[in-house]
Amino acid sequence: MDINKRTIMWIVFAVSLVILWNDWMVSNGKQSMFSAAPPARVATVPAATNGSATGVPTVAQAPGAVPGAAQAAAQQREIVTITTDVVKVDIDTAGGVVRRLELLKFKKAGNPGWFGGCFGLFEFCKSGVDATKNEVLFDEGPNHAYLAQTGLIGGADLPNHNTIFAAKPGARVMQGASDVQLVLESEQGGVKLTKTFTFRKGSYVIDVRHDVTNVGTAPVTPSLYLQLLHDGNKPEGDSFFNASFTGPTLYTPEEKYQKLDFGTIEKKGKAEHATKANDGWIAISQHFFVSAFVPQGNAVREIYTKKVDTNRYAIGTVAPLGSVAPGATVSTTARLYSGPQDETLLESVSPGLDLVKDYGFLTIIAKPIFWVITQIHNVLGNWGWTIIAFTILIKLLFFPLSAAGYKSMAKVKLVTPKMQAIRERYKGDPAKMNQATMELYKTEKINPLGGCLPILVQMPVFIALYWVLQASVEFRGAPWIGWIQDLSQHDPWGILPVLYAISMFITTKLNPAPADPMQAKMMMWMPLIFSVMFFIFPSGLVLYWVVNNILSIGQQWVITKKYAEASAK
Repeated sequence: MDINKRTIMWIVFAVSLVILWNDWMVSNGKQSMFSAAPPARVATVPAATNGSATGVPTVAQAPGAVPGAAQAAAQQREIVTITTDVVKVDIDTAGGVVRRLELLKFKKAGNPGWFGGCFGLFEFCKSGVDATKNEVLFDEGPNHAYLAQTGLIGGADLPNHNTIFAAKPGARVMQGASDVQLVLESEQGGVKLTKTFTFRKGSYVIDVRHDVTNVGTAPVTPSLYLQLLHDGNKPEGDSFFNASFTGPTLYTPEEKYQKLDFGTIEKKGKAEHATKANDGWIAISQHFFVSAFVPQGNAVREIYTKKVDTNRYAIGTVAPLGSVAPGATVSTTARLYSGPQDETLLESVSPGLDLVKDYGFLTIIAKPIFWVITQIHNVLGNWGWTIIAFTILIKLLFFPLSAAGYKSMAKVKLVTPKMQAIRERYKGDPAKMNQATMELYKTEKINPLGGCLPILVQMPVFIALYWVLQASVEFRGAPWIGWIQDLSQHDPWGILPVLYAISMFITTKLNPAPADPMQAKMMMWMPLIFSVMFFIFPSGLVLYWVVNNILSIGQQWVITKKYAEASAK
């Protein structure tokens, strides 16, 4: 039984590592090892216009340079800053481009704690949040680009994201509950384009309205594009042990949710994905946050990805606006969400947008787990105590199964002398040794696999909780007590991993000792192996496992003592 049990435990350990590796691959936009690649469709794009593969104008420029048509009228360009209670947004009148968006309610991640300071050569040691800086989504720098662009194609020199716009006067800072609007206008190629950005209190959604007026003498047939541009760099602090996905994502009712890869766009010039839709959205997803364009619903559009410039990639949509007669105006609306991956907020913006909060292949378990811990948090108000309460709840749920497992181990411990005698008697004949051992199990009514069932059952919960902690922005910067100030990051002092190692050591001592000295040494090393892994796992996850081990030790000790006393009578 010992051999089978230890073998299964090592198999579980190996399988859990494989599963975590697979989820890391998936989170970085790679194909899952457990599923075949879905049938892909090569992205097709509108006919080329203005020298671009998609018809959407592209201009190579240095950060801060005046783009395209702005070179001729640089004095007209300005950066308009809109401030609400949750965001601070810089919109450039050169193209009406959203160049910077600062989240006023979220602090920037990346301060090393004591552990990170001592081992600062390793990127995974970064932890916590920088209380002096806010998280910034849209931004541009020498090696970074993250922009939201819109404009028109379908004719010569129509207003686009390289055209100078004029900003109409108006409020720039939200006062009370009032909305804030920024109106930009540009006339070019016989078409006047009016962009209206509307900001609302407490909302991360920017309503973007485009009014297209034909001021010429002939009909025009423009198309509106909505485009998100991003560099292909890995996120700051990203490493093998702390990987997260950053890249284009999209959703259509037909093809559902799709994650794309900057590397594929670099190699092929475009990615493989759904190319046409009437609804859905496009986005740039990153750890904890997302920016998504949600075009007007029930309207035909094409979806494209492309390489714009060196280390610059875009995902966008192009929607035809139909024929616009002289003097006529066509209007269309869209929404730009740029904020946290909060499931409730995302679900309210557009169907399927909550899928950017990626739980991996255990979503079916992770989503209910998140719902349960959210309900607990509504009562307790602290995510650390919520994890502890959730652990107790899980322990109670699995109590009958774990109790049966511990009873099986207690029985094995009592018959260990008999098992030792069998091994000595048949040490030269493995077949007879196994037969005699199985007869002993049958006589004593012992299930050889009983002690492994609690581990096997809890492993999916453990992995699902790992992805809940990794994906949920609610845990980002959430403190527990004392030294734990961010449950989504590793323990900066390494206290929880040490407590885990101690609890695992006690658990090993309570289990029946392996007869094989080599196996015994391996079992002694297992707590150390796991605890080393837990030095880089989210502290919330380690807290769950420490509490679970402490509860298991108490339960196992009581059951073992009970059977020992019964045997002594």
